[in-house]
Amino acid sequence: MKEFNGSGSALIADVDCTTEGKPLCDNNGVKGFPTIKFGDPSALEDYKGGRDYDALKKFADENLKPMCSPANLDLCDDDKKKEIEALMEFSEEDLNAKIAEGDAKIEEAESFFKNEVETLQASYQKLMSDKDEAIDAVKNSGLGLMKSVLAAKQKAEDKDEL
Repeated sequence: MKEFNGSGSALIADVDCTTEGKPLCDNNGVKGFPTIKFGDPSALEDYKGGRDYDALKKFADENLKPMCSPANLDLCDDDKKKEIEALMEFSEEDLNAKIAEGDAKIEEAESFFKNEVETLQASYQKLMSDKDEAIDAVKNSGLGLMKSVLAAKQKAEDKDEL
């Protein structure tokens, strides 16, 4: 945080999501701690890089700078400017509806993923249980005794050969 203190292009902040910062964290999809977010304050993204100083510093140097946005149109290429201008034509209600639609698709993807992981976990547990039962059945059928007998026979053969 000290490295970027006073920076005009980056704000580094620490938020306690268990007290006064909880609404901010809830609004930005913070589900676990610690969470690092970056980007436009109105549309923060999850940081997925390394957590040591060098990795964070490298990421910040390469990515935390003014970006194309409605507030910084001069940083946008022509295509992005046209996209922003088209979105500016929408009413607040239309934008809210489109945002809600996008958020719903993300939530649907998260829910589908969670359900599929639960299905995989149940399948994994069943496979593990079946494997353990099969191994126990083989061991209980006398496998250990067979191995002991074989070892004794081989030992006896080795003595006979001398």
